Amino acid sequence: MAKLTSVKSLEPPAPTSDPARVIAEEVRTDQLHLLFRQSFFATFGSFVAACILGWLHWNLGGSHNVIHTWLALLGASSLLRLVMFLTYFRTPERLRIPSRWERVYWLTLLLSAGIWGIGALVLMADGELLLQAITMMFTVGMAGSAVSTYSAYRSMTLSAVGLVLLPCTTWLLVQPSLLQRGLALAVLLFSASVVRATRELSVALQNSFRLTHEMALAHRIASHAAQTDVLTGINNRRAFFERAEQLLNYCQRNQRPLCVLAMDLDHFKDINDTHGHQAGDMVLRQVGELLQTSFRSADICGRLGGEEFALLLADTQIESAQEIAEQLRSDLSNLIFELPQGHIQHISASLGVAAADLANDSLQTLLQRADEAMYRAKTSGRNRVVTAAVA
Repeated sequence: MAKLTSVKSLEPPAPTSDPARVIAEEVRTDQLHLLFRQSFFATFGSFVAACILGWLHWNLGGSHNVIHTWLALLGASSLLRLVMFLTYFRTPERLRIPSRWERVYWLTLLLSAGIWGIGALVLMADGELLLQAITMMFTVGMAGSAVSTYSAYRSMTLSAVGLVLLPCTTWLLVQPSLLQRGLALAVLLFSASVVRATRELSVALQNSFRLTHEMALAHRIASHAAQTDVLTGINNRRAFFERAEQLLNYCQRNQRPLCVLAMDLDHFKDINDTHGHQAGDMVLRQVGELLQTSFRSADICGRLGGEEFALLLADTQIESAQEIAEQLRSDLSNLIFELPQGHIQHISASLGVAAADLANDSLQTLLQRADEAMYRAKTSGRNRVVTAAVA
């Protein structure tokens, strides 16, 4: 018979994983998603603003060749960014991860912002004072939009602001006119406020993302605890019946075979009476470990109470269910327990197997037939498998 693999359901992160590290990666991924959503339309806005500024320079005597060259370079960089955006949004979500996309985004951002800032400087140096003031007004507007566009990444915000503002501002600072230097100082004061605002906005966003994921993790852990038997680590009675009902409904809708195993440990009371409840708990824990490593994720395994267990085998014919039950009985009988008193205790189990009558069975009637078969195994000598008659 083919050995089946493990049962897993609503598990929190594995005990060996670092929750803080997992949450940090999730926050970083959220930042990336927000970055792409916020900055998609900003690419169009950046190019439109450049076109308007170029048109103003054109009509006020600016160099046509400079304007053409600047807009051509900016248009090419904007097209490159649009290709990146379209590729990102068409990529499966599981592949939209920071390690795959942050570097690409950085390259396109630095290229686009650099072209904008250097082009604005060339236009400013080629124009009159009025054009210089107009150009600075546009660069300040671009820097302001960068605060909201790249708010998910403070480093990107500061880089974009610096590349757009610093070339023109530095040039104005070294000009002889007091008005030009005053304009540059005003821009520097604006830049200082931007630096502070980006710090506060970035921290607020990261805290919001982190809190969301911490609450989600706490909810998963609480849900897992509410549905897990503390001693054995498998489904408790309530969770078993909820999931078993869903699996039965699925098999009935799709006409897929379903079998149930009812299992009871033999003479378990004697273990508690002879060796104490601590020894009994140790036996139950090891049985739970065996069950978790012996069944598929599609199957439903649960502790119904005491030493009683039940298993629903999805898409399984009765012949295969019998073989699985025999294998489980054999595996249990081979378990050896080192009890606190130093004794070795072999255990056995009686199992009942029943196949679902998909047309007529409810979960209660299906489990009842498996229970009756299991009790016949008990009364006929224990440590055996009995199959219920077909309903």
